[in-house]
Amino acid sequence: MSFPTVVTHWLPTIAYWLLLAVMLLGVAGAFIPAIPGPSLIVGAVVAAGFIYGWPQVTVPLIVSIIVFALCFVIEYLAGVLGGQKAGASHWGQIGAMVGLGLGFFGMLPTLPVGGPLIGIFFGPFIGAVGGEILYLMRDKSLSALDRLQKSLKAGIGIVAGSVVGLVMQGLLCLGALIVFLITTYSNGWPA
Repeated sequence: MSFPTVVTHWLPTIAYWLLLAVMLLGVAGAFIPAIPGPSLIVGAVVAAGFIYGWPQVTVPLIVSIIVFALCFVIEYLAGVLGGQKAGASHWGQIGAMVGLGLGFFGMLPTLPVGGPLIGIFFGPFIGAVGGEILYLMRDKSLSALDRLQKSLKAGIGIVAGSVVGLVMQGLLCLGALIVFLITTYSNGWPA
């Protein structure tokens, strides 16, 4: 077997394992907000469609697109519902988004080390608490301690909702990966 023949023989197998690696990164990205997990999974399935043919990836493509859409809905609703359960206002939710952005770019003064990953987890909490404190300052009947307690509760609720959402997204992405593996192995991949 000549070198070009070996390369063309192994190329589909190498491509398959690279696609699986991208999908595994997508599953990890569902848990880590800085990595676009569901997008990577859909992209890998689309690439598989171009490489191996669309009939072989119809089911995984449909599943990954549904997972992609569900992840967007979950991402939005998780923090909102968690915050509402904890009594957070819109100020707390906006603060959480601002805190996420600041934490991701390492701009929080309380987090000089750790970079974006630590900032992604603590930024929303700090932002939610800050936003709630600003909102609750309008209510003059509350003491400073009451404001702080309500703000901390709101911050914990928003972060807890977001964590539950991340876990749900991760499980959905893992399910999409499993569907891809089952359907492609039943089709004889990698060949």
